[in-house]
Amino acid sequence: MARMPDTSLKRQLKTLTIPVFIEMALVMLLGAVDTVMLSRYSDNSVAAVGLDNQLISIVFLIYQFFSMGAAILCAQYIGAGLRKRLVQVVGMALTVNLMLGLTVSALLFLYAEQLLQVMGLRPELMSDGLVYLRVTGALSFFQALSLTFSASLRSADKVIYPMVVTGIVNVLNILGNYALIFGHWGCPQLGVEGAAIATAASRAIAMVLLAAIHFKVHIPRFPLHYFRPIPWQELKNLLRIGIPAMSENISYCLSQVVITFFINQISNEALAARTYCHNMIMFVYLFCLSITQGGDILVGHLIGQRRHQAAYVLGNYFFRWSMIITISGSIILALTGSSILHAFTDNQDIIAMGVWVLVVDVFLEVGRTANIFAGSTLRATGDTIYPFVVGVIFQWSVAVGLSYVIGIPLGFGLVGMWVGFALDENIRGVILVRRWRSGKWKTKGFVKENTMM
Repeated sequence: MARMPDTSLKRQLKTLTIPVFIEMALVMLLGAVDTVMLSRYSDNSVAAVGLDNQLISIVFLIYQFFSMGAAILCAQYIGAGLRKRLVQVVGMALTVNLMLGLTVSALLFLYAEQLLQVMGLRPELMSDGLVYLRVTGALSFFQALSLTFSASLRSADKVIYPMVVTGIVNVLNILGNYALIFGHWGCPQLGVEGAAIATAASRAIAMVLLAAIHFKVHIPRFPLHYFRPIPWQELKNLLRIGIPAMSENISYCLSQVVITFFINQISNEALAARTYCHNMIMFVYLFCLSITQGGDILVGHLIGQRRHQAAYVLGNYFFRWSMIITISGSIILALTGSSILHAFTDNQDIIAMGVWVLVVDVFLEVGRTANIFAGSTLRATGDTIYPFVVGVIFQWSVAVGLSYVIGIPLGFGLVGMWVGFALDENIRGVILVRRWRSGKWKTKGFVKENTMM
């Protein structure tokens, strides 16, 4: 019989998961709002923004490079009571992410058209795609800092603050979209450009609020003598976590860009259907993402305390609940997908493709749930290389290669490609869950016995 975590850990998991769930729902809503409101403007604008967001997703994953590493290290250092090392890690992550964010933002603004051409955006979609990418890309450095502040707060169990900030920002984004896309309240009707301005401004406000809260409730200052000399060991630890994690996620997103390029070759309808379905499906695996993020904070604390068996039992507990709730949600979405798609568009080709995609996605979510749990939790323990290697191999051989063969040469289109995605997620899920159950991650932590003093 499966062992259960003790009552205090289950209570902590619930306390962490609920705010993270709400925050992530609001984050997803922030992206989905543009799609929903632009669908009232035109299907072509949805397709253009959907392809733009593929590239923006890669950029945000680059920004997560150091924030993800900081979150894992902070959780382990908090568990071990290493306050100075905690401050050093957050300071290093903020500094590097600021420099990285400014550089990437400049590149996105200057080379937006070339990037969209490489991604194969159709000429009739280029004007919408270009304006959205230039505005959101040029100000994307705000997201680099927001991710770091948010990760630091969550690692210290202060999950309520990112949730509140995200809620405020969503309201501002919806109001901004309403005013600027359609020209209400005396504002100009800007369409896609209006959506881009509202989204970018909302992210900037989020960063300012998160920074103010972080200095108020978590780390009030970063003493200069903590960084003289530069704490190279903490930077090395950030790189040890961040490079494999970022590389795996960038590999995934690049594979999705290639896949989107293939879908773009099928038809504008296929690209729009993919964008609509993606925004619907995000909310299905939301619980899995949130309980895994909440659980991984506790796993990091337990690893810092060298309580490996407690971490293993807790991980199995939230994996089981992730699977039950995610699969239930995907079945409900498959049954109601036609009605939801009709609310987005009256294009029957888009609706027909979308309905079958949602049916196939039930099988895909089994593998995705295993991937999210095992990949993220292995990284929380310090086992970062294995998920990266497995991810790169199967994302490109199965998700890209096989889905292309099924979808285009064999003629099964978008639905056939979704079958390839499902096979990729399930193969990787089986491999990574076996790694978790092997216990090899128990030797990978960053807090050793001689540092716990």
